[in-house]
Amino acid sequence: MLILFNKPYEVLSQFSDDGSGRRTLAEFIDVKGVYPAGRLDRDSEGLMLLTDDGRLQARIADPKHKMAKTYLVQVEGARDEAALDALRAGVELKDGMTKPTQVRVIEPPDLWPRTPPVRFRKTVPDHWLELTIREGRNRQVRRMTAHVGLPTLRLVRWRIGEWSVEGLAPGVWREA
Repeated sequence: MLILFNKPYEVLSQFSDDGSGRRTLAEFIDVKGVYPAGRLDRDSEGLMLLTDDGRLQARIADPKHKMAKTYLVQVEGARDEAALDALRAGVELKDGMTKPTQVRVIEPPDLWPRTPPVRFRKTVPDHWLELTIREGRNRQVRRMTAHVGLPTLRLVRWRIGEWSVEGLAPGVWREA
């Protein structure tokens, strides 16, 4: 079984919490025996895959398989081709050099509203990127965009390999 889930903002990508009252996957998915194939930070939204098949879970989550993960990223700052070129080449983070990234500027996507909304500042421009990586370090996309001077305001994982969150509202899942 493979489940595609649109994880809402501020939901943990696990089924239990340490008792601090944070929202978890258990609030949305009542299927027994499925586990997340990878993680998505609490402050990120979008596609999560859950499965009861350990081999499939490893194929999706393990970086050695280099499964592409595509994100729609709202960043703060003016469009900067040098910053995009740096992302394309790979950037040096504290845990080492990232692999080259596919990135392009896109028009603001037609997404669901986020609660709470992203902070809007009249004096600071922002724009959207479509960014595809083939590794999955902790908070990697946010660290990469910050490194090149374009801090992330909103991060939505749109696609993992052949699977997409398109057509799924936040908090909704379907079987693939």
